[in-house]
Amino acid sequence: MATGFELKASVRNRVGKGAARALRREGLIPAVIYGDKKAALPITIPVKETTLALHKGGFLTHIATIDVDGEKHQVIAKDYQLHPVSDQVVHVDFLRVSADAKLTVEIPVHFLNQETSPGLKQGGVLNVVRHTVEMIVPATAIPEFIEVDLGKAKIGDSLHISAVKVPAGCHPTITDRDFTIATIAAPAGGVTEEAAG
Repeated sequence: MATGFELKASVRNRVGKGAARALRREGLIPAVIYGDKKAALPITIPVKETTLALHKGGFLTHIATIDVDGEKHQVIAKDYQLHPVSDQVVHVDFLRVSADAKLTVEIPVHFLNQETSPGLKQGGVLNVVRHTVEMIVPATAIPEFIEVDLGKAKIGDSLHISAVKVPAGCHPTITDRDFTIATIAAPAGGVTEEAAG
């Protein structure tokens, strides 16, 4: 299960662009906690800790604890905005999570055994169709990633979601077809230098 991060927060009394700019000058980011049939809660979170959590990876797939003036909220980040020039985080939306909740989350795909794949050894190229798969998952057991085994994949093979061992309680949002995650294609023009990439 994805281990989360914790952020200290304060209730945000002022809203609007001017207030948001003033907060950012103080090293704080405006954010909001919503969902679970409760009123939206405008908060401020620290820029430094939030940026570290974002760059650590899994920001949108890990359950986080937001400590708002001593009251702890279990949340998942649903969206964040970056400044178009500086790439600083300027706003975050958090969704409250209850223990029995189901969430729709983009789960990263990891590829195993690329070095032993017959297709890649022969100069085939791994074409990744989906780097993530949108899945409905239990809030308390969000998988870090799903794995696709390339150990037996040959040139011309397509690897579908049906070949993936999906964690218990999780299922893809696409249910009407066996969608492709990746293919092993023949090398274009016989180029083999970047075959494994």
